Amino acid sequence: MTGRTVIVSNRVPSDGPPSGGLVVALHDCLRARGGVWYGTSGQIADAPRDTFDDVPGDGYAIRTFDLTQDEYDRYYLGYANSVLWPLCHRRADLMALQAGDFDAYLGVNRRLAQMMAAELRPNDLVWIHDYHFLPLAACLREAGVTATIGYFHHIPFPAVHDLLALPEHDAFPGWIAAYDLVGLQTGRDVAAALEMVRNLAGAEHLRDGALHYGGRRFEVRSFPIGIDARSFAADAGHGDGRALLNLAPAERLVIGVDRLDYSKGLDNRLRAFGTFLQARADDSVRASMLQIAPPTREEVAAYAQIRDDLERITGQVNGLHSDLDWTPIRYIHRGIPRATLAALYRAADVGFVTPFCDGMNLVAKEFVAAQDPDDPGVLILSRFAGAAEQMSQALLVNPYDIEEMATALADALVMPRPERQARHAELLSGVMQEDVAHWTDSYLRRMTRLADAKA
Repeated sequence: MTGRTVIVSNRVPSDGPPSGGLVVALHDCLRARGGVWYGTSGQIADAPRDTFDDVPGDGYAIRTFDLTQDEYDRYYLGYANSVLWPLCHRRADLMALQAGDFDAYLGVNRRLAQMMAAELRPNDLVWIHDYHFLPLAACLREAGVTATIGYFHHIPFPAVHDLLALPEHDAFPGWIAAYDLVGLQTGRDVAAALEMVRNLAGAEHLRDGALHYGGRRFEVRSFPIGIDARSFAADAGHGDGRALLNLAPAERLVIGVDRLDYSKGLDNRLRAFGTFLQARADDSVRASMLQIAPPTREEVAAYAQIRDDLERITGQVNGLHSDLDWTPIRYIHRGIPRATLAALYRAADVGFVTPFCDGMNLVAKEFVAAQDPDDPGVLILSRFAGAAEQMSQALLVNPYDIEEMATALADALVMPRPERQARHAELLSGVMQEDVAHWTDSYLRRMTRLADAKA
């Protein structure tokens, strides 16, 4: 018989009703099952404290801890986001290896593990989220925790040859093996994890599909994350995106929505739109592109560079193609409320989702959920997005190939309605069936089976 459900994530729900698909899903899970949610407070402390603060929760406990400024700089901005993030997104060349960052990263995980160990029970289900806490299970095991511990990696799993660029690459497999269940987004990620294990001396792939390494039995499985599709579709029907943008009656709309990150392929996306405009006949219907790119991690140097690149490319394309009554690219460098985004997706003729590397990419699923099934837009999707494994009815493109993306734009804008409807119907069926509640339930069911098997 399993006990409480325990969630660990970098941040916990903020004041007010939870928002965002993942937060809502985990909130609903804990509200139904009871349990505890651990995470950082978002506050900076003068010195580390070995105690939690309590935050009001809705049917469950929320326990937070503060970071010091040095921990924030080294654990969060440093090792987590300037080493592990580029490593997992196939950009080992952008890893910023700084002395002391790993010690701070491991120190935060050890401090959290010691505080949690005093509160955890042997029959708890502990579900840890994302790369900020990769070594947390190993730290909990060191502290004597025997509970069933799962981990979900929301971003791509690193390739074996990229892992060699990590100074701590010898420790990385042990971090993974300390979990009972490792959840990854795609079959491609699972293959990368299995390749890592195959290269380890003494590792075994057991007949039941489990793995054995370092004296521990563990599983690596794919659990593709979804969205709250029905809620998002309802939001999309409550606003007029075309009126918000003041589009001309015949003007077509291409939309991209991404955090400002070098992994999202934003520079090539804007170049592809410029190439599409260059090939466009003078008398053809106008198409405008709306690119929403909220800032993120602006303290990290690589992010400042991509911001500068986008502003430069936007200026070049608009300078070449703008008219007195038309600006081809509208670039918004700030966040947009969820309900407004849903209306904008619904107004768009094309969803342009072209990351260089992405764990899943929920924008693709949001775009599909927001469409009018009678007259849907077309999804253009990078082959390197995790969502491409589930969304084969999109127009799949190589985000490094500018001409291919420009051609896909032209094809999408003239695609007949019957073909658009057929593609959308299949995409929408998958988005609705494999939503975020399905993801949560399927992961926790597997954890529960593993816990029962250990009992």
